[in-house]
Amino acid sequence: MLRGLYTAWTGMVNEQKRLDVVSNNLANSATLGYKADSVSSQSFDQLLTLKIRDGSQAYHNQAIGTMSLGVKVGEVYTDYSQGSFRNTGGNFDVALSGKGFFTVHYTNASGQTSTRYTRDGSFQVTKDGLLVDTEGNRVQGTGGDIRVNPNAKSVSIDKMGTITVDGEVVDKLLVTDFQDYDYLVKLGDNMYTTVDGATEKESDAAVVQGYTEQSNVNVVSEMVDMITITRAHEANQKMLKAMDSMMDKAV
Repeated sequence: MLRGLYTAWTGMVNEQKRLDVVSNNLANSATLGYKADSVSSQSFDQLLTLKIRDGSQAYHNQAIGTMSLGVKVGEVYTDYSQGSFRNTGGNFDVALSGKGFFTVHYTNASGQTSTRYTRDGSFQVTKDGLLVDTEGNRVQGTGGDIRVNPNAKSVSIDKMGTITVDGEVVDKLLVTDFQDYDYLVKLGDNMYTTVDGATEKESDAAVVQGYTEQSNVNVVSEMVDMITITRAHEANQKMLKAMDSMMDKAV
């Protein structure tokens, strides 16, 4: 009965983690460039069970097999599939059609800078002429920080990411791709950084001006998953109550 309590408890903890992930996906269903997360489950580590001083085996301990102790979260993984495009008409709104990420320089509260990657291409130009994202992070080009005349009359960005302002080429968007996305770590809602082992490669994504990439979250699917998770959590709760009642009667 105690094992039943533990098994039901692991089920509740697992469903709570799944619910957290689904809730986060739904909360970011309108976040530009957001990639949905999913959770896999696996059996908890099995335990070797023994007969201890059983008379049928001349009071010798004997292994009788393995026993599962419930379920646990396997891993949380990200779906990097393409999101839908939305036409904004903005000169500095761009989306990537294909695999790859825009590169930005992030500065924290301590003044330390780091390189981050994002699919959110809703950029804007500061009064100083720097191309930045919605949080003020500097967008990177092949020549470093991209600078654009804030009073420019004509701005065009071709599918290769080349930025032309008033008929003059000023820079090219730095689009980065990676051989294995398992070496990417999500920071916040739509930012990523790399860990040791990440290998960059040339991106074949096409830059589309005047559009932004929406979240790839399927709201209907996430709602169905939420209902399923809630029912599973309730089933484990009922199991806990049943085990508690049985122990109460046994005592």
